[in-house]
Amino acid sequence: MTKLEARGVDFEGVEVVKDGKSFFWSGRYHMDMNTRDTLVTELNVLAQFDPKVPESYQDAEFLMLGNLAPAVQISVINQLKNRPKLIVMDTMNFWMDVAMDDLKKVLTMVDVLMVNDGEARQLSGEYSIVKAAAKIHAMGPKFVIIKKGEHGALLFHDKKVFFAPALPLEEVFDPTGAGDTFAGGFIGHIARTKDISFENMKTAIIVGSSMASYCVEKFGPTRLEEITQDDIDARIAQFVELMNFDISLV
Repeated sequence: MTKLEARGVDFEGVEVVKDGKSFFWSGRYHMDMNTRDTLVTELNVLAQFDPKVPESYQDAEFLMLGNLAPAVQISVINQLKNRPKLIVMDTMNFWMDVAMDDLKKVLTMVDVLMVNDGEARQLSGEYSIVKAAAKIHAMGPKFVIIKKGEHGALLFHDKKVFFAPALPLEEVFDPTGAGDTFAGGFIGHIARTKDISFENMKTAIIVGSSMASYCVEKFGPTRLEEITQDDIDARIAQFVELMNFDISLV
C-alpha cells in the first residue's frame, strides 16, 4: 500500500481484514499464453466482502467495478446517491457459473462491460464475437469491450466497431493481471479526459493496451512499478505507429 500511496492512491474505502487471506487464483496457461485453464479460485476475504462507499466518494463521475461477485457490484451501485456519468464493469467465467442471475441484473445497471472472448461466448451463447457483442448489448451495456489477449481488443457500440491490435512482444513472461491493468488504463484515461464518447473510448483502449503490454513483461506488478510516464507515452506511440498506414488503390 505504501507504494500506491506514494502515487496518490486514496485508501479511504479500503478495508483490511486482520489475519484474513486475500483472494487467490491459479491457472495453467497454454503455449500461446493467450488461453488458460483455471485450476484454483479461492474467494477468501472476498466471500464476505460487504463494501461501504465513503461519503467522499458519492460524487464520483466514473465507477469501475472490478471483477467481484455481481451482488457486491450491485451493492456499490445502489449505495451511490447520484449515478456516475459512466459505470464500467469487469467479470469472469466463474461468476457466470455460480451467480448468473445476479450477473444479468448488474448488466442492466452498467454502461460498459469488459470481458475476454471466451467469457463473451459463454455469457451470450454465441461463438461469433459480433453476435456475442449484440447479445450482450441487449442485456444492458451500451458499450462492450471484448479482449482477445495477444490478438488485441474490440469495442462495440450500436453498429460501430473498433479494433485495437496488440503490440507484438518478443516475450510474454506472465499474462496474469493484464486484464486488470487494461481496465485501469482504460478508466484512468476516461476519468482524466472526462470524455465518454465512442471516439475517446478508442483512445482509452489504446492506453489500456499499452499498460497491459508492460504488465506481461515480468511477474505480477513488477514491471508496472518500474515504468515512468515517458515509458507509457513511448508505448502508446508504438501502438499509434502500428495502426497508421497509407493505402492507394490506384
